[in-house]
Amino acid sequence: MNEPIKKRYDFVYLYDVKDGNPNGDPDQANLPRVDAENQEGLVTDVCIKRKVRNYVALKHEQKSPYDIFIRQGNILGKDIAETEVENEEKKEKHDIIKERQQKLCEKYFDIRTFGAVLSVGEKPSGTLRGPVQFTFSRSEDRIYQAEHSLTRCCVTTEKENNDQEKKDREFASTFGRKSTIPYALYRMHGFISAVDAIKTGFSETDLDLLWESLMNAFEHDRAAARGEMNPRKLIIFKHSNHLGNARSGSLFDRVVIEKKNDLPRDWKDYSVLINKESLPNGVEIIEKL
Repeated sequence: MNEPIKKRYDFVYLYDVKDGNPNGDPDQANLPRVDAENQEGLVTDVCIKRKVRNYVALKHEQKSPYDIFIRQGNILGKDIAETEVENEEKKEKHDIIKERQQKLCEKYFDIRTFGAVLSVGEKPSGTLRGPVQFTFSRSEDRIYQAEHSLTRCCVTTEKENNDQEKKDREFASTFGRKSTIPYALYRMHGFISAVDAIKTGFSETDLDLLWESLMNAFEHDRAAARGEMNPRKLIIFKHSNHLGNARSGSLFDRVVIEKKNDLPRDWKDYSVLINKESLPNGVEIIEKL
């Protein structure tokens, strides 16, 4: 495997949605997630991680060392238990867990990147904190949770068909509902630790794949429910050492988003300003998209 990264990174990721639901809340009838106090839209970190995983799985066809551990249908405990450790009966439990974790990291991209809870199944193997962490995404403005009634001219069961025979079939239909956001620009912050990368083996090659995944996160994840989603900007703060040269919060404050009108309905209705003056020594700004 490649050497782990040796420098810290922080980043700001901007993406938008038009006439879609980026992340439905199952506790609220699948309405778009929202901050109940100020009505700003939310998208969970897990949602964006899922899109990264899906892109990597599509590109590398779930082959080691870019296989995906957290995927639909996978039995996690079975995968952990089937990870072979040489001369297991002669080793201490701590050493067995450490070796098994290393082998899982070598096989799975998402464990190297995000870490994993491996304390399940017949051979629990502790937990690993990944070097890459995402925050919840938050919309720049308050969102409007629109609900739409939908009709369908056909039926799904014989009983429903018999019931509707009593009605005028020209006007009879079945009903459903759909929730969307007219438009919202979301902002997510990310952190990449070179210290934790040593534990999982997260490399520069993995880092390049992560950037590529974020820039293509929505291209192969299209769905009518999600409307039109697009990545808009990726602003990376690269430090010159493993501990970092500045606090992440002060770097994020350098990225300011301004509205051009009171009711934004497009990416062009915003301006993104990046303060590049008097950067802390050892910090470099990289812009993508």
